Amino acid sequence: MTESPNLQDASVIVAVDDDRRVAVLSSASAGHGELFLPGGRRDPGEEPEQCARRELREEAGVTAARWRHLGTYAITLGSSARVSLYLAEDLTLGHQELHETEEDFKLSWWPLDEAVTAATKGRFLLPAGPLALLLAERLIKKSELAGSAR
Repeated sequence: MTESPNLQDASVIVAVDDDRRVAVLSSASAGHGELFLPGGRRDPGEEPEQCARRELREEAGVTAARWRHLGTYAITLGSSARVSLYLAEDLTLGHQELHETEEDFKLSWWPLDEAVTAATKGRFLLPAGPLALLLAERLIKKSELAGSAR
């Protein structure tokens, strides 16, 4: 297999607020699919979590006090590029810092179960978002079960 050109390491974030709502983005210029999670390509020298923190702040205007790594996966066959998935919690809301190419990004807050349903119905633009949502939902449920068992 040959290396896929122009692929870079990236990070994608499931940002969940205290009401179990997820930061979901949409764009009028999106082609197939209509929804996506905050995230993007890593800058040179940037670590995956640093990228996640920056992308969440820029695209959603959100910072998080608690971060959990959900996994790192190949972006596509034949590429060494990886996407790192994160769950961000204990959120502080601010203002989006959108770049020129992101000016039409619209932020909305979806109940986690509705975002997962939308992901399973193919409404998300990129595959990393649905995977991150499913992994985050699983981790949150597992944490809640552990908390109720105490």
